[in-house]
Amino acid sequence: MTLPKVCPKPKAPPIKSQGIKTKLVPLILASIKWDGKGRWIEPFLGSGSVLFNLQPDRALLSDTNRHIIGIYQAIQTGELSSASLRQYLEREGKKLESQGEDYYYQVRERFNESGNPFDFVFLNRASFNGVIRFNSKGQFNVPFCKKVDRFRQAYITKICNQVAWVSKILQGKDWTFIVQDWREMLARVMPDDFVYLDPPYVDRHTDYFNHWSHADADELAETIKNLSCGFAYSMWKKNKYRENEHLHQHFSRYPWITCNHYYHVGSTEDLRHAMEEALIISPGFLAFTENYP
Repeated sequence: MTLPKVCPKPKAPPIKSQGIKTKLVPLILASIKWDGKGRWIEPFLGSGSVLFNLQPDRALLSDTNRHIIGIYQAIQTGELSSASLRQYLEREGKKLESQGEDYYYQVRERFNESGNPFDFVFLNRASFNGVIRFNSKGQFNVPFCKKVDRFRQAYITKICNQVAWVSKILQGKDWTFIVQDWREMLARVMPDDFVYLDPPYVDRHTDYFNHWSHADADELAETIKNLSCGFAYSMWKKNKYRENEHLHQHFSRYPWITCNHYYHVGSTEDLRHAMEEALIISPGFLAFTENYP
């Protein structure tokens, strides 16, 4: 059995985020055996790069970051379209170029008051290293990238084309985007579903939107091992400094797929080194001969 049709070349979604998996999409989807009869479920949606390249017919998608979910809900309803976003970015980009970084902080303050999805796209593309980070009060707090000419026509077109691509995929799809904790999401799975998990990385992404602790990671690991359906779990395995003991503790008896990957998005240099990534797949759902660590 094979997955539903996959885009031949992975494309990037309109939201950039730490740990985005676009370059790993071919490996991830080639490694999973699922018949597509149930729902594709993601309790840590993030940018959604795996989802949008897979394009299943049915999907249940959540994140605790209401702003990311809000972007895709807005595209789904047509509130945010390629055309409306272009008008917005052309207008706001000119203001940024003429007023400088002070205008970036005006937009950031405005967004923290209103949560406007257009402002979120602006901040996501004009913030330092494309980082998504919120403080303890839930306010976006990433500084400016220092490029006042950030929104040139070619860059605007690139972002708007990404929105148009997502909008086209959403047409006719039975997809639900909700703001929800992963525990509630995983309580809803059915035997025919498949769960893909890309949670905050243990010891790395602690300020993405909600605090993520070792206890959270341990609870998640134990929960997914008891699911009634198949799953694939993305996590860092090691870098040049250390190895992730969490994986060995919880998944030493599960099939692993590993590869080297380099992250260009990150708040500090130590988050942008080459890293060995692991994809843990539940037994029976690996698309080829099982490989154990």
